[in-house]
Amino acid sequence: MADTGDIGVGSIIRFNGELVQIMEYQHRTPGNLRAFYQAKMRNLKNGKQTENRFRSGELVEVVRVDYKMMQFIYPENGFAVVMDNENFEQVHIPMTMFGDGAKFLKEGMEVKVSFEGDEPIIAEAPTFIESQITYTEPGMKGDTATNTLKRATIDTGTEINVPLFFNEGDWVKIDTRTGNYVERIKK
Repeated sequence: MADTGDIGVGSIIRFNGELVQIMEYQHRTPGNLRAFYQAKMRNLKNGKQTENRFRSGELVEVVRVDYKMMQFIYPENGFAVVMDNENFEQVHIPMTMFGDGAKFLKEGMEVKVSFEGDEPIIAEAPTFIESQITYTEPGMKGDTATNTLKRATIDTGTEINVPLFFNEGDWVKIDTRTGNYVERIKK
């Protein structure tokens, strides 16, 4: 057991019998009242967000989480099949655990999976990926003057916004957290 001063953003605790991850965490001292911690938490099973106040010094159960880098193999019926690179064991993880990053997954990609015991509880796509544009309207010479964007389809089938001067076959670096392109890559 730990107290409320020992946890922070990203910590995983057991709250009301459920595993939750701390999304926002603030220490507040209002006037002549006692200090407390205001926490915004996300349930790891169903994704619901809740808020709670913890008294200073209140005991909370911090959950031990093991992280593993695993290789994404293929999608199957709403699950991502990932493989442990050390013992080649395959695990089925719900695609919903990846959030919006699921649409950027490619075969052979390294993903980060968190386990409590043998049960996967969090899955994260890589922060940045490199992808090739498979379809977009052709760019015109001189289209670099404005910050105007156009739609482009990348090799995972996902649509993103890119500058007007990008063409089919160009490689882009994409931030999987936001879905925005970061830069053009020479390959």
